Amino acid sequence: MQGEQTEERPFGIKDKVGYLLGDLGNDFSFQMAASYLMVFYTKVLGLAAGMVGTLFLAARLVDAFTDVGMGNLCDNARNQRDGRFRPWIKRMAIPVALASVAMYNYFAADWPYGAKIAYVIITYILWGSICYTGINIPYGSMASVITGDAGERTSLSTFRTMGAMFAGVFVGIVTPMIVYVKDAEGNDVPNGPRFLLVAAVFAVFAVVCYYCCYKFCRERVELPQAKSEEKNTLFTDLKELLKDKAFLAVMLGALLSLVANLSVSALNQYLFLDYFGDTGYLAWVSVITLVATLVVAPFGGKITKKFGKKEAGSVSLLATAAIYILIYFFHIKNPVVYLIWLFFGYLAVGYYTVVTWAFLSDVIDNYQVQTGRRKDGTVYAVYSFSRKLGQALAGGIGGWALAMIGYNETAKVQTEAVRESIYGISIWIPAVSFLVGGLLLLYMYPLTRAKVEENQRLIKENAGH
Repeated sequence: MQGEQTEERPFGIKDKVGYLLGDLGNDFSFQMAASYLMVFYTKVLGLAAGMVGTLFLAARLVDAFTDVGMGNLCDNARNQRDGRFRPWIKRMAIPVALASVAMYNYFAADWPYGAKIAYVIITYILWGSICYTGINIPYGSMASVITGDAGERTSLSTFRTMGAMFAGVFVGIVTPMIVYVKDAEGNDVPNGPRFLLVAAVFAVFAVVCYYCCYKFCRERVELPQAKSEEKNTLFTDLKELLKDKAFLAVMLGALLSLVANLSVSALNQYLFLDYFGDTGYLAWVSVITLVATLVVAPFGGKITKKFGKKEAGSVSLLATAAIYILIYFFHIKNPVVYLIWLFFGYLAVGYYTVVTWAFLSDVIDNYQVQTGRRKDGTVYAVYSFSRKLGQALAGGIGGWALAMIGYNETAKVQTEAVRESIYGISIWIPAVSFLVGGLLLLYMYPLTRAKVEENQRLIKENAGH
C-alpha cells in the first residue's frame, strides 16, 4: 500500500525548485558527456569512433547491475530523519562531481593507445555506473515520496524537465564557445585543456545544485518498511516488471527517445563542424530547445487532462518523426534554415518531453494495483537503466555510423561524401527512433486516460482502509 503522508510543511514551490535543481545538477555532467565526450575522446585523445561507441554500450552492462542494485538498496533501506532517498543526494554530490571531471584528462592524449583505452573505461564506468547511479536513482525515486498527489507529481515532472532544459541550454551555449578554437587555417578544432576547465566549473555548479535540492525538498510520504520476507523479492519484481506491458512500453519509449535526442546532441557537433562548417550555431540549438519547451510546458497539464498522456504523447513523437523526415528530403544547406526546422521538431516533441517522468508515476501506480507492492526504487532503477542504455546506444550508434561512413578523426577537413553522409545519419537516426517510439506508445502502452484515473481511484480507496 502507499505510505502515509507525514506532517511536513505543505508541498509547494520550494519543493518544485529544489527538484528542478536536482536535475540541473545531474545534467551538468550528463549533458556534457552526452554532447561532448565523444568529441573529446575522438578529437582530443585520438580514439577511434567505433571503439568509443562500443565502450559506451559495453559500460551499460555494468549499469544493469549497479542501477537495479541501487534501486533495491533504496527500497530496503530504513526511513531516516531526513528520509529514505534524500541522504544519498548529500552523500554522493561530491563523488559524482569529481568523477565527471576525471573523464576529461587531456594529458592522456600522449599516452600509449592501450593506456588511453584503459583510462577512459575506468573513468567512464566510475562516473556513469557508480557515482551517477548512486545519486540519480535516489533522486528519481524521491518524486513519489515528496508528494502522494498525482497532480503535484506531474508538476514535479515538469519542473524536472525544465531543470534538464536549463542545463542543456547552459551546457550547449557555454561549452562550444570555450572548447572550440580556430587553427591557422581558420578551422574550428577542440582544445583539450579547455574541456577539463569546463568540466571542473560545471562540477562546482552541480555540487551547489545538489545541496540546494537536498535542502529544499522534503519527503512527505513515508513508505512502509520492507518486511524480511519481502527483501529477497528482487528477481520476482524484475520478472513481473518485464512482463508488464505498461512498463515495457515506457522503458522502450524512454530508450528510443534518448537515442533520438542524444544522437542529435552528439552528431550536431560533427554536423556543424564538418557539414555546415561553423560551430558558432551550436549555441542556438540549445536556445531553440529551451524556447520550444517553454512554449509547450504551460499547456502540458491541459493537454493531458483533455486527451491523456498516452494519446497526446504518441502524436507528439510521430509528428516529430515526420518533421525529421522532411528535413532529410529538403537536404538543407543553410544552417539558419536547418535551425528553424529543428525548432519545429523540438516544438512537436515538447509535450512528450514535459510529461516523460509523469508516465513513470502512472506505471508505478499500475504496478501497485496489480501486485499490491510499492517498489518505487526498483521500478525507477530499471527505468533509469533503460535511459542509460539509450544514452549508450546514441553514442554507440553515432560512433558506429561515423565509422561506417568513413569519418577520419585526424583530418581537419572531411571529404564531400563523408560530409553528406554526416547530414544523413544526423537526421535518420532520430527520425526512426521517434517513429518507433510513437508507434510503441500508441499500440503497446495500455494506460489510457481512463485507466490512469481508475488506478488512482483504487489506490485512494485502498489507502483509506
